Amino acid sequence: MAKSVTSFTCSACGASHKKWAGRCDACGEWNTIVEEAPLSQGPGRGLGAARGKPVPLSGLDTKEPPPPRAQSGIEEFDRVLGGGIVPGSAVLVGGDPGIGKSTLLLQAAAALARRGGHVIYLSGEEATAQVRMRAQRLGLADAPVRLGAETALRNILTTLDAEGADLAVIDSIQTLWSDTVEAAPGSVGQVRSAAHELVTFAKRSGTAIVLVGHVTKEGQIAGPRVVEHMVDTVLYFEGERGHQFRILRAVKNRFGPADEIGVFEMTGGGLAEVRNPSALFLSERGTPNAGSAVFAGIEGTRPVLTEIQALVAPSTLASPRRTVVGLDSGRVSTILAVLEARCAIPFAGLDVFLNVAGGCVCRNPPPIWLSRPPCSAPARISPCRPRR
Repeated sequence: MAKSVTSFTCSACGASHKKWAGRCDACGEWNTIVEEAPLSQGPGRGLGAARGKPVPLSGLDTKEPPPPRAQSGIEEFDRVLGGGIVPGSAVLVGGDPGIGKSTLLLQAAAALARRGGHVIYLSGEEATAQVRMRAQRLGLADAPVRLGAETALRNILTTLDAEGADLAVIDSIQTLWSDTVEAAPGSVGQVRSAAHELVTFAKRSGTAIVLVGHVTKEGQIAGPRVVEHMVDTVLYFEGERGHQFRILRAVKNRFGPADEIGVFEMTGGGLAEVRNPSALFLSERGTPNAGSAVFAGIEGTRPVLTEIQALVAPSTLASPRRTVVGLDSGRVSTILAVLEARCAIPFAGLDVFLNVAGGCVCRNPPPIWLSRPPCSAPARISPCRPRR
């Protein structure tokens, strides 16, 4: 009989350890290593002499038709998915608490149900009465969406198998628990097991599964990273708390382009689509002002114009402030260092404030000359010219 081996896994990053320790060597977090029983109790010394059946093989020149897609009715949501919802696909949606993940998915589920799709919405965080109140506030009470509240994975799979839905929304994956894993809901083992069972069910039955995932303080989806490898599409719902705009960004998509974005505006009636985000972000821009520049970037297949605002002021602090909203602070520090070293523009003792108008988050913008002062570089360095 094979000996049962107990493993120790970090609940923060998912790293495996041979024994318990107070600090994880992979991520450096304290008191995050927990004991977990193995998922399989089978023999661990090979498969024996039994032979399996051969796998059918095909050539690279085999032509496959494009996968069929179901239009949800929300064009920005369908754009990020690559043109619509693919049957049998698994989609993982992450975002900060309160950013609007449940609102967006409830609107998408209602829009697909109104088009004749069989949609099931299962909530593990809220009661059915709370979801109904949100639907009434958004004007979605008449949508034929089947609603339920459950956290037991076995009951969820039984329900989905009996209903045969076109789309199932699970909110959220961290609340599910499987009776085959001896761990608390939200642990690495439970999340990995629940994701594996749901993805396997989606491929077998043809039901599209949308999973909602929590995020850590660093902005990454909580749980083991293997969950992002299991699913077909990973979406992040982003936005600044002080702005009404939200961006749905695809970071992985097996059925469409990655880095595609959809822009929404948070209103009293829910999330409204923004068909032309450039016009919205630049709607209040008048005559050109000092410290303001328009940045033209490509997000997926869509060009987006955003306004970058900068302010440099004398500082009374020993360490000048560098306040950045909507841009990568490390990249901004690099630009300031280049301006100081190559153009002899001193920033010591100066506060620097940068903001992207409208709350649009620029992931990887190119170097931008926010102001255009005359360059006074040393003689041994060729004069630099601002990029226009």
